[in-house]
Amino acid sequence: MSETRSPEQRRDADSRGREGEAEAAMWLVGQGWRILAERVKTKAGEIDLIAQRSGLVAFVEVKWRKHSSDLADAIDERRLARVARAVEIVAPDYASAGEDIRIDVILLAPGRKPTHIENAWMPFG
Repeated sequence: MSETRSPEQRRDADSRGREGEAEAAMWLVGQGWRILAERVKTKAGEIDLIAQRSGLVAFVEVKWRKHSSDLADAIDERRLARVARAVEIVAPDYASAGEDIRIDVILLAPGRKPTHIENAWMPFG
């Protein structure tokens, strides 16, 4: 993506991102997860979704792309490290009963089933 996007392009990208996050949240609920929070902002960055299921809290990065062929480049170590820094800040607020935690990624593209990558990053390992 270009770093010199117009305000309209940034608004469109933000809107598509929000739609992708809503789609991912609905998919997770269908998989038995409970959504605890959406778009949690920290000084280190934003966590798209926080979900809980049977003793586990997942901090989820959602990536939506117009073409499924672009999903391979949607997530990288730098992006996951930013999410991990944000998780370190808020994990005690969401995993306060001794739940296990992990960072997951959900990849979305039109006409394709969501791809759920579990344990994409281990922030406290």
